[in-house]
Amino acid sequence: MQTTQFLAQLIGLFLIIVSMSMLVRKQALITVADAFIHDRPLLFTLGNIQLLGGLAIVLNHNVWSGGALPVIVTLIGWWLLLRAALLLFLSHDSLLKLYKRMNPQKSYTIFATIGLALGAYLSYAGLAR
Repeated sequence: MQTTQFLAQLIGLFLIIVSMSMLVRKQALITVADAFIHDRPLLFTLGNIQLLGGLAIVLNHNVWSGGALPVIVTLIGWWLLLRAALLLFLSHDSLLKLYKRMNPQKSYTIFATIGLALGAYLSYAGLAR
């Protein structure tokens, strides 16, 4: 359970900080994301970093029982692996289409709010134990 607590605290606090910055600096970060999606080397680098993070979580914490907290931490690891696979294996045109489908102008606040709520839950659950 030590690993679950640590990862919940780490991921939770990370999500809170990033989500709050997203909510405060919406237009600036949308501009960054728009530029980012067109930078192939940066996408490749991000894919590798996400692959590393996802593998670290999944290999160290692939727990599917014991309550919501360990399962959510495990799902985040698998989610990072999936995102890494998309960045590393999809063509640049496919990534652009996927990005446009997400419609960042409309979905941005929803993603930031979900991240903030998930971060709050993980932080609380990780620190409360």
